[in-house]
Amino acid sequence: MLRYYTAGESHGEALTALLSGMPAGLDIDLAFVNRELWRRQQGFGRGGRMRIETDTVHILSGVRHGKTIGSPIAMQIQNRDWKNWEEILPVETGDPTKHKAVASPRPGHADLAGALKYNLPDARYVLERASARESTSRVALGGFAKLLLNALGMDVASHVIAVGEATLQTEVTWEQIVALREKQEVLLNCADPDSEQAMKAEVDKVLRTGDTIGGVFEVVAHGVPAGLGTYANWDERLDGLLAQAVMSLQAVKGVEIGRGVTAASTPGSKVHDEIGYSAEAKEPTDSGPYTRFVRNQNNAGGIEGGVSNGENVIVRGYLKPISTLRRPLKSVDFKSREPVSAAYERSDVCVVPAAGVAAEAMVALTLVRLVLEKFGGDSMTELIRNYRGYCKQLQEF
Repeated sequence: MLRYYTAGESHGEALTALLSGMPAGLDIDLAFVNRELWRRQQGFGRGGRMRIETDTVHILSGVRHGKTIGSPIAMQIQNRDWKNWEEILPVETGDPTKHKAVASPRPGHADLAGALKYNLPDARYVLERASARESTSRVALGGFAKLLLNALGMDVASHVIAVGEATLQTEVTWEQIVALREKQEVLLNCADPDSEQAMKAEVDKVLRTGDTIGGVFEVVAHGVPAGLGTYANWDERLDGLLAQAVMSLQAVKGVEIGRGVTAASTPGSKVHDEIGYSAEAKEPTDSGPYTRFVRNQNNAGGIEGGVSNGENVIVRGYLKPISTLRRPLKSVDFKSREPVSAAYERSDVCVVPAAGVAAEAMVALTLVRLVLEKFGGDSMTELIRNYRGYCKQLQEF
């Protein structure tokens, strides 16, 4: 059973993550994991915090001589900004006069709900944990998950399909999406240059007005075999697990599998992916999770009845605008109960590309969980042997 946890605050000393259940013998490429962390920090519209941090992962346990050893993997990511907060957020009592309260809750953030839930006098501690800075740990965890998927021939990538009112104006291929993550400069992670410029104009517009803007990202999982997830129990359906995983990311307010949104207003004859059969699709000697059943479209997003069907798994996340505005909305002071402007903390204007990277991590972790549940294996040798046996079963069906 794959289990993972994160700990740490936005302005604390470090972020910590624990990953348990990974089989022994997986090659770990720290440069790859650190590249994932770098990707999360990129994108037009990011704030000053990303100019302070240079996120890299420090492995404490579970990896030796470049391979997993079967025991829990513990890792840390240092917060460089901690030096500016040591006296403001000390572990011990410290000097109360140096506390930096969040005195008026921000609409759209966890501030008020968290303060009410935990009976806190202001929203500082709520902000520290509810912040999207926490997703850094999940991206690191997702890097390990991707390495395991890659060893089985699967891959996960993302791209941005909308920022504000600007949307992707052309169909893009898997190869185009993969090419985006190789870029050394990231604008808005859109595969179509013209659409990306229109998205940039949307960000420029809110930059000038002190506002923020959201958008839509799409995560694609390639090479996923048919048979992950099940319709047998409600809480084991792949689409439900993916929706929960992606929705758990900060600021995501909607999740779509395939063409789920537009399918609601489209006749069934134009929604469902017709099935064909090709005896020449793949030879049984070929490696990989291939079947001879083919589709000419993938509106289902690679999932039918809660089970992967062998097509690309496609998940879209709908991201609301960041709730910290340079021109704050109306709020109420925690102490006086008088109307005031909401608190302002250094923040971003647009984080849609970064959210896509975090969602890749959550999709990868969800797929790895199901892979390990289905194929088992305490070592990569055992897992790969079991997986190849299943692939052969699919090929011969």
